[in-house]
Amino acid sequence: MQEILIVRPEIAVGDFLPIFLSSSFVLLFGLFYVAIFTLVKMGYLGRLYMPLAYAFWVAQIYSTYFMTDRMHSEPFTQKVMMVAMVGYLILPHLFYYLYTGSIDKYEKSNEGGHENV
Repeated sequence: MQEILIVRPEIAVGDFLPIFLSSSFVLLFGLFYVAIFTLVKMGYLGRLYMPLAYAFWVAQIYSTYFMTDRMHSEPFTQKVMMVAMVGYLILPHLFYYLYTGSIDKYEKSNEGGHENV
């Protein structure tokens, strides 16, 4: 019976902490982006804070790129991660658009006093 050999890139010991921190920053910056975006759209924060949300998104992209670069990821994997970050930018806008669209549609249909069940 032959042994199965799995080849994977080795991560240098000195790169472990930067990789760990940058992957944690990806999560934290993404959380701050979505939280500020949501609070602005709900009206709890002024529109003045929206550029701050996008700044956190840019920081998230940089952290993602830094992490994939330190992990010596393949170029295809790096491109997939960047496409995922663009999706992360677009999805909150899409959810907000769908939510406000459905509220507008169903509020207009309920103006007659009948509730659709």
